[in-house]
Amino acid sequence: MLAKLRFSQAVLFSLMTIPAMAAEFLPMKEPRLTEEQGREQLAAFAQTWHNRREWEARARNIRESILREAQLTPLPSRCGLNPIIWGKQERKGYTIENVAFESLPGFFVTGNLYRPTEGKGKRAGILCPHGHGPRARFNEATQTRCALLARMGAVAFAYDMVGIGDSTQLVHTNAHGVTLQLWDSIRALDFLTSLPEVDARRLGCTGESGGGTQTFLLGAVDNRLAVSVPVVMVSAHFFGGCRCESGLPIHHSDTHDTDNAEIAALFAPKPQCVISDGKDWTKNVPQVEFPYIQSVYRLYRAADKVENVHLPDEGHDYGPSKRAAMYRFMAKRLRLNLKGVTNSDGTIDESDATVDPKTLEVFNNEHPRPTYALKDEAEVVQALEQAKARKRGTGS
Repeated sequence: MLAKLRFSQAVLFSLMTIPAMAAEFLPMKEPRLTEEQGREQLAAFAQTWHNRREWEARARNIRESILREAQLTPLPSRCGLNPIIWGKQERKGYTIENVAFESLPGFFVTGNLYRPTEGKGKRAGILCPHGHGPRARFNEATQTRCALLARMGAVAFAYDMVGIGDSTQLVHTNAHGVTLQLWDSIRALDFLTSLPEVDARRLGCTGESGGGTQTFLLGAVDNRLAVSVPVVMVSAHFFGGCRCESGLPIHHSDTHDTDNAEIAALFAPKPQCVISDGKDWTKNVPQVEFPYIQSVYRLYRAADKVENVHLPDEGHDYGPSKRAAMYRFMAKRLRLNLKGVTNSDGTIDESDATVDPKTLEVFNNEHPRPTYALKDEAEVVQALEQAKARKRGTGS
C-alpha cells in the first residue's frame, strides 16, 4: 500500500526534493496517487513559485523535461508529410475524407478530415484526438464532434492513437507510445497548417480521456496551438492508465515533478476550457485542480480566458453536454458559427452527423498502406532515432 504523503502547505519545497519523494510513492507502473496525496502534492507545487518570473522558470523546466523524458530531445527532423487523401463524402454542411500522412519516413498517421462547405475565407483548424473507448475514431461521439465543428466553419481532423484504428504498424501497448503520439500530434498540426484554407493563427485541440492527455501535452510543448479543451483527464492524482500516457517518466524525473493539472496550466495565458465530471478521477477539479490552473492564469491577468465546465452527475465520456460546452467555447475563441448548429430552443443540433464506420477506414484492400511503410517497432524506432540524428546534424 502506498504510504500517505504528509506535505505542509506552509513549507517551501524545492523542485529538486519533490521528485525524489514522488518517485517513492508514484512508480510508473501505477500512475496514481490517492486523492489526498494528489491534493497535497499540488499544494506543494504551489509553494515553489510566487510570481510570474518564478512560474515561468518552473514552466520552462517542465516543458523541457516532458520533451526529454518523452524521448523527443531534440525534436526529430520533419520529413515530407506526403499526404494520401481519398474517399470524399459529401454531407450536409461538410465533407469527410480519409487521410494518411507520414510523421516519420514510412510511419503513417491515419484519420479523417472534416471540411466545411459553407462560408468563405480562412478556417480555424481543430485537432480531435480520441480516447481509449470503443471504436475510438469511428465512434459516434468522435464523428459527431468533428461533423459539428465542420458545420460551424472549422476544418477538423480526427486521428488515430498509435496502434488503434488504421494505425497498425505498432501495437498500442508499445513502449514508445508517449513519444510517437506526441510527435504525431505535432505533425498533425503540420498537416492542418499545410492546408491552404486553414488559418495558422486559429488552431485548437480537444480530446477526451487519453485524447485529453494528448490535448494538454500538445498544448504544453507546441506554441502554435491557440485554444485547448481537454476533457475528463485533468487530474492531480491520476495520470492515465495506459503506456501511451504515463509509460515514460514525463511527470517525474531527477529534474522535475509535475502532474496533469500543472501540465494543463502550462497553456496559460491562452484560452482553455477544462471539462470534468463527478464519476471519475476529475471529480475534484472545481475544488483542487481548477483553482491551481486559475492561479497561473492570474499571473498573466488572464483569468477570464480559462473555464471549467463540471458535470457532477456525469461520467467518463465525451457525451452531448460535454460536446455542447466545447462547441460554445471553440465558437467564442476561434470565431466559429455556433448559430448554424443551434436549434430554436438553444440546444445544439447534432442530427445526421455520423456515417458508416467502414467508409472512414483509410487503408483497405482497394487502398493498401504503401509498400515502403515500416514493418515493426524496431524499424519505427530506428526511423525516429535517424530523424533525431538528422536534426542534431543540422544544428537547428
